[in-house]
Amino acid sequence: MSGATSVVRGACHHDCPDTCAWEVTVRDGVAVHLRGDPAQPFTDGQLCPKVNPFLDRVYHPDRLLRPLRRIGPKGEGRFEAISWETAISEIADRVSAAISRHGGETVLPYSLDGTQGLVQKGVLADRFFAALGATRLNRHLCGVTAWHGAADVLGLPLGADPTEIADARTVILWGTNTLLTNRHLWPYVETARTNGATVIVVDPVATMTAQRADWHIQARPGTDVALVLGLIGILERDGLIDLERLAETAVGWPELRTEAQALSLDEVVGITGIGASDIVELAHRIAHSGPVTIRALIGMEHREHGRDIHRAVAALAVVSGAGYMRSTQAYFDLALADLAPLHRTERVVNMAALGEVLTDTALEPPVTVLVNYGCNPAAVTPDQNRVLAGLERDDLFTVVIEQFMTDTARYADIVLPTTTQIEHLDLMNAWGHLYVSLNLPAIEPVGECLPNTEIFRRLASALELDAPGLGDSDSQMVRDLLASGHPWLDGVDCERLEHEGWARLAVPAGWSAMSSREVPLAPPSDAEGGGAPPVRRLGPLLLGRLRYRPAAESPDGDAAQAQRFPLTLMSLKQHQRFLNSHYGGFEHHLPDPPLARLEISGADAAERGIAEGDSVRVFNDRGELTTDAEISDRLQPGLVAIPFGWWANSAEARTVNVLTNAAVGGSDPLIGSPAFHDTLVEVERVADSAAPARQRAARPKRQAQVPPSGRASDGSPP
Repeated sequence: MSGATSVVRGACHHDCPDTCAWEVTVRDGVAVHLRGDPAQPFTDGQLCPKVNPFLDRVYHPDRLLRPLRRIGPKGEGRFEAISWETAISEIADRVSAAISRHGGETVLPYSLDGTQGLVQKGVLADRFFAALGATRLNRHLCGVTAWHGAADVLGLPLGADPTEIADARTVILWGTNTLLTNRHLWPYVETARTNGATVIVVDPVATMTAQRADWHIQARPGTDVALVLGLIGILERDGLIDLERLAETAVGWPELRTEAQALSLDEVVGITGIGASDIVELAHRIAHSGPVTIRALIGMEHREHGRDIHRAVAALAVVSGAGYMRSTQAYFDLALADLAPLHRTERVVNMAALGEVLTDTALEPPVTVLVNYGCNPAAVTPDQNRVLAGLERDDLFTVVIEQFMTDTARYADIVLPTTTQIEHLDLMNAWGHLYVSLNLPAIEPVGECLPNTEIFRRLASALELDAPGLGDSDSQMVRDLLASGHPWLDGVDCERLEHEGWARLAVPAGWSAMSSREVPLAPPSDAEGGGAPPVRRLGPLLLGRLRYRPAAESPDGDAAQAQRFPLTLMSLKQHQRFLNSHYGGFEHHLPDPPLARLEISGADAAERGIAEGDSVRVFNDRGELTTDAEISDRLQPGLVAIPFGWWANSAEARTVNVLTNAAVGGSDPLIGSPAFHDTLVEVERVADSAAPARQRAARPKRQAQVPPSGRASDGSPP
């Protein structure tokens, strides 16, 4: 006889622009079905191939269900189960001893977007580490360089509502594989095309999005600034710029015009590999086939001059009068700010430099405590050899808060099991649309798992920390975030979200920082009622000097290095069932065979005597990786690719990040994202063409644990 059934609203937590609203069907306390919310306009009832089987993850037999203590060498993955009381006590003792000896900065938190939920991701954790006086982490592995590049032009990176792309007649998807990484925006792109729009993709790779476009502009990797300068040069040469509008809205046009004029069309062709006629045609299409919308996401930022690239694309929109769309994260950052006071320490590290920080013997104070949550740095952080060398240190006490035994968890001293999205409360922002969602817990925590917030509350109590907000409940934090008083939260409160599940921020239709130079702000916490709401005046749009500069580690950079390593490596997000490293260790999400293969063009393969399926060694001065070759027509000669997000235990004990470039562009290495895609390698055929046994062997297939309800393996009701 069937028991009580309920449907609980929530939203996906993944580091994805779509932040889908969902509904969980629960029967007798067991989640038996998950679907996209059909009422939420952006989700429109559809989840993605990664998340459709999410309930299999919740009930997976490899799920961590109890705290664990390491009993073997670091990296071996041997642990014993312990109680929560013992785990919290041991962590508190080790942290207290480390701080007594070295001070609070000996503690390094390391996290990113394992969950994007504001509460579970960071509100309480940030308060906890501030109270400890821990080293501050700039979470700049992704997104920040793009933020700064757009802000260099707009003042604040507030582009238009992405759904307004449906109104465009020319859609330019610049450096974004929309179909794979922003799939819920694609129906709006198709609406525009149905209404007569031309869809253009600018990307060095013939991605699935590029293959569905009307026109693919396949520039050489990292040459976007030269392409933009060429387009602006044509617009200016042919009298296609509204100079009166530009004079009224922007400053720095004479300097930008000079730079564009200094780069001849022939030079642009030589740098980008794009034909002169295509550059001229694209410029004229931008000028004549409006309204034009340029959509840029974050992939382009992973270069030494990624900030310049994002600045250039935004400047092109300003000069041409095109619409400009990017991440919507800045809207939520303004509206949903944690107002609890934090005492910030002086020492800051960029998370891209984890390997350097953990292996720097001269660092004072040394990092002797690492607390890792919401991130798998052993798999996703560049300079992997140094990262792993740091994690192997005997004098480093590592705590990992996780759902599964990831590559990083294998190096932990203590592993703490945490809840999945359907087991805890959270408030979800988005970086691909303007809807905020409330994620309600649908089931009780599985096993002995605890939410991140409860873990940090228990640690704070054991350490006897006394700071504002450390004892706040999850529901209190949600209410406080929604009570900032920001005008974009008008009509959005906890009661509405509990009833409806989601709500659009009250951003006026058509608003963006491209057209409105006054940005509303939340009133000060001590402000009295009445009076005009505060605003930030951004002033004119900013253009100015812009030059194409090849990256040091690129074919046009250091000539000696390029001669030794003549191929550019990009670490791409290319599997529909992956998202960063979330699913890189799961059989159901891996391709068959489960191998992170090297894509290489036919010309480059032939030059090296490589055939389809051959075992190849990919190497540079940072490290090497052995895998199989896949001859691909997606790539231009000189470019190779290995997918991002695999776990090392699903490859050869190393991932693509054993090769990638951890350098941060710009004048301040603490600000910005690493140059993953400015990586040079060489590839050679392995003599016996036999791939490593660890890679070629079929991984054991494990089925998701079926709870007593008899939930079907695809997440559908039985």
